[in-house]
Amino acid sequence: MHAEESPQITGLLSEWREGDEEAGRRIIAAVYSELRRLAAASLRRESNPLTLQPTALVHELCVRMLSRSAVPCENRLHFLHVAAQQMRRLIVDYARSRKNLKRGGAQPHLPLDDARDHAICLDERLDDIHEALIRLEQLDQRPAAVVEMRFFGGLTEQEIADVLQISVATVKRDWEFARSWLLAQLDTSR
Repeated sequence: MHAEESPQITGLLSEWREGDEEAGRRIIAAVYSELRRLAAASLRRESNPLTLQPTALVHELCVRMLSRSAVPCENRLHFLHVAAQQMRRLIVDYARSRKNLKRGGAQPHLPLDDARDHAICLDERLDDIHEALIRLEQLDQRPAAVVEMRFFGGLTEQEIADVLQISVATVKRDWEFARSWLLAQLDTSR
């Protein structure tokens, strides 16, 4: 998405909040390729060939977002943050259903450093990460949001800083804190 398109998205977000359902569909159409790119990045490391596909993830995201009232977003980056939250929930739901189908097996390690590539691996540890993120949100919401946007949404440090209205240095500090905290939580949950 180009910077010059952001005012258009901001205007559409305002129209959607005011009840124009067509504006919601136009927003999705305008950012579809970006959502698809984020979904592909989120699913890139999946090793099982019978997994959730990026297109399916984006379509489910669109259905979920458009079937509810307007998403209270101020701009494109804020919208992408909300989309990242929804992708996280969809991915966790998918991983849980897959885990329920498998009922057991070894739990491979999910390195958080892989988030630097803006990708995740769907495995049985994803549910543990989701639960740890919920606990982190209760402790401190901003580092949890940084993890969510970077790990699940594939946003860059600069984009995260713009969404949260903080410096890139603060994003980096929050990421390091959250990563260390989550790794400790995951080590104790084994």
